[in-house]
Amino acid sequence: MGNRGMEELIPLVNKLQDAFSSIGQSCHLDLPQIAVVGGQSAGKSSVLENFVGRDFLPRGSGIVTQYAEFLHCKSKKFTDFDEVRQEIEAETDRVTGTNKGISPVPINLRVYSPHVLNLTLIDLPGITKVPVGDQPQDIEFQIRDMILQFISRESSLILAVTPANMDLANSDALKMAKEVDPQGLRTIGVITKLDLMDEGTDARDVLENKLLPLRRGYIGVVNRSQKDIDGKKDIRAALAAERKFFLSHPAYRHMAERMGTPHLQRVLNQQLTNHIRETLPSLRSKLQSQLLSLEKEVEEYKNFRPDDPARKTKALLQMVQQFGLDFEKRIEGSGDQVDTLELSGGARINRIFHERFPFELVKMEFDEKDLRREISYAIKNIHGVRTGLFTPDLAFEAIVKKQVVKLKEPCLKCVDLVIQELINTVRQCTSKLGSYPRLREETERIVTTHIREQEGKTKDQILLLIDIELSYINTNHEDFIGFANAQQRNTQTNKKRAIPNQVIRRGWLTINNISIMKGGSKEYWFVLTAESLSWYKDEEEKEKKYMLPLDNLKIRDVEKGFMSNKHVFAIFNTEQRNVYKDLRQIELACDSQEDVDSWKASFLRAGVYPEKDQTESEDGAQENTFSMDPQLERQVETIRNLVDSYVAIINKSIRDLMPKTIMHLMINNTKDFILSELLAFLYSSSDQNSLMEESAEQAQRRDEMLRMYHALKEALGIIGDISTSTVSTPVPPPVDDTWLQPATPSRPRPRSPPGPRGSRPGSHRECPGVGAAPGGSHRGSHRNLPGSQPPAAPQETPGSPEPPDHHPPGRAVPAGLTPELPGIRGIRPPAAAAAAAAAALGTGENGGKTTLSPSQPSRNPPADPRADPGADPGSRGRSRG
Repeated sequence: MGNRGMEELIPLVNKLQDAFSSIGQSCHLDLPQIAVVGGQSAGKSSVLENFVGRDFLPRGSGIVTQYAEFLHCKSKKFTDFDEVRQEIEAETDRVTGTNKGISPVPINLRVYSPHVLNLTLIDLPGITKVPVGDQPQDIEFQIRDMILQFISRESSLILAVTPANMDLANSDALKMAKEVDPQGLRTIGVITKLDLMDEGTDARDVLENKLLPLRRGYIGVVNRSQKDIDGKKDIRAALAAERKFFLSHPAYRHMAERMGTPHLQRVLNQQLTNHIRETLPSLRSKLQSQLLSLEKEVEEYKNFRPDDPARKTKALLQMVQQFGLDFEKRIEGSGDQVDTLELSGGARINRIFHERFPFELVKMEFDEKDLRREISYAIKNIHGVRTGLFTPDLAFEAIVKKQVVKLKEPCLKCVDLVIQELINTVRQCTSKLGSYPRLREETERIVTTHIREQEGKTKDQILLLIDIELSYINTNHEDFIGFANAQQRNTQTNKKRAIPNQVIRRGWLTINNISIMKGGSKEYWFVLTAESLSWYKDEEEKEKKYMLPLDNLKIRDVEKGFMSNKHVFAIFNTEQRNVYKDLRQIELACDSQEDVDSWKASFLRAGVYPEKDQTESEDGAQENTFSMDPQLERQVETIRNLVDSYVAIINKSIRDLMPKTIMHLMINNTKDFILSELLAFLYSSSDQNSLMEESAEQAQRRDEMLRMYHALKEALGIIGDISTSTVSTPVPPPVDDTWLQPATPSRPRPRSPPGPRGSRPGSHRECPGVGAAPGGSHRGSHRNLPGSQPPAAPQETPGSPEPPDHHPPGRAVPAGLTPELPGIRGIRPPAAAAAAAAAALGTGENGGKTTLSPSQPSRNPPADPRADPGADPGSRGRSRG
């Protein structure tokens, strides 16, 4: 006769855990621990043993469907449970010695079986007050702290075990339970040794919860005596004898259905069921959210059929259409799935058109000194041996054409920059074709080839535009100043700038070249206007640090430092003056080269130009010789003003036509090609079947996604089945338990001299050590009884394993599903030492685990009077705590 309630619960939990395992997750039911508290020889280990429904740690070596592992020797598996008992005793002696020493270190024993839950059962040390052997003076407090450590957990159910032949009002177990569970929600009273009460007495009022009531009441049990254990009486026979006792006893027969181990099993199983039902809503919510996140991805795979002949054709059409839409969105811009981390596609091309390209044009602009020298040479060479009276217009045309030719380089560079961005955009869009590697490769190749073809046409068109400008110098242009105005212009007039005080740009920059002695590099908020560059402490612009006028400023590039990831440019004064404090130049650092280019373009708008490489600086003397001629000086100034005006017209025209030409011949043409011709090129370039051949990774991903989707639905169905097939048991109403006051330990008593080996003084109870408490209960009175007994193991496992002959092949439980539990070392004989090791019950593929709590190794327990009534002090008896 096993634990039938547990046998019904295990398959449900197994199904749930199997469903979670199929989706690669663990089912965190976190079943509560069941801790047994009581005095020495109160029957604690036997209560746990009976709850499981069979002897803990079966004897013999033929059982292969269960095995045990110790935490201190993980590499060794025990299938002979006699060896398990020996290992418990040996480990106890190693840690505590052989003279009743104690240790708070638990012996952790895991028992694996396919027929158990991953449940933790804790056989705690027997409560004692008198130190013996090697025990310290404060043994009472140490045991108390050890017990409270386990029963204080909110997830622990407390079985407060009290013998029927003891005054219930003085039960330390009930008082300690009251201390950690004042509302009585986790405490169940268990009355043992009902068959050992004095003749004419009974515990009827207590069991009916009339006398000294508890919220969850009391359950009476009858455990095996030491004689039964020695006679190899199994659990089935013991439970049958227990039921016969309650049915035949006149005081208990009316409540026999609410007494005994089967009823205790039902009560505990109800608590486990309640806990599982309380956990289900959170599990259901978690699974539903995962299912919803998969719905969209799985939608395209729901009706997937690999052998469908139309599938590949349909998929190819969809992929090409999606690629075209993605490319157009990235170029034209879209609010759908916008990249918020960096510029991409059309935004980067726009920056090239309106920031990078104008900056490149300005870099090609002529240097003032070089221009004047070239003009003077041109005038003199045109006049030849003659002395000219008038300014020659041929010199104007020659200088203008030379400047226009210089525009070819920045224009072609602009095309190259746009091509690079287009190719990057194509690669980003084809990333969605990763499911079909061959299709992705062919698409990239075809589109990139088309872009390269258009590159040549675009560059030819741009060179044609420049050649057109060179073919005819239109001096009648409405914006051209003409000779009359050129002669009247002031030679010292600066280039026009933007409207005064107009803010051109704001942003964070780092001043990079402040010495460490003065605080090192600092980041400021910069504001660039048409007249000055100011920086502030922060973007609120309340605390201005400095304002730098833009007069005579220029920009130069600075190499990035060896250890720096910043990109740097510098501002300096052309008249060799300090720009800021004692600095001849300010080095400004940005996070990226794009930011540097953007700031340079902004400075250009403010009239701050880049520095040009100075060559032939020694020609200054020659230049001065030309400037000595007033007539030539006037002619040079006139030609310079004319060139300045006309080149500005050309630059304006090129800045306007370049983006238009590139958009027409390259970007728009590529969009049209993708939408109208790409599919035909794909069909002609390769076989459709090879194009649409899936990658192994994609096939695996699809199969895994579908498996996950169906597993989630199955798990939700199992949760629904558990919800409908189980019922929550309501919590009993509160009772008046003011009679029960929390235990208040007294001060440590003086150490009593230990009795002779094989005897036990007074009413000494079991003390904690490091060992496993044996199963079975001591069924005698609390008299001085001779005998000795070895360490025993408390257990940890509800479940009803089948007899050895009926065990199917065992399954190994994942380690994460096996809870840990302490065991107790009690005063036990060697034969019974391991019989009380709590089997941790685990479901799933592997079963459960057992951990044993710390307890005392004691060799001198009282013997059961029924087992050996005439035992002398030197004999060894067996008792169950």
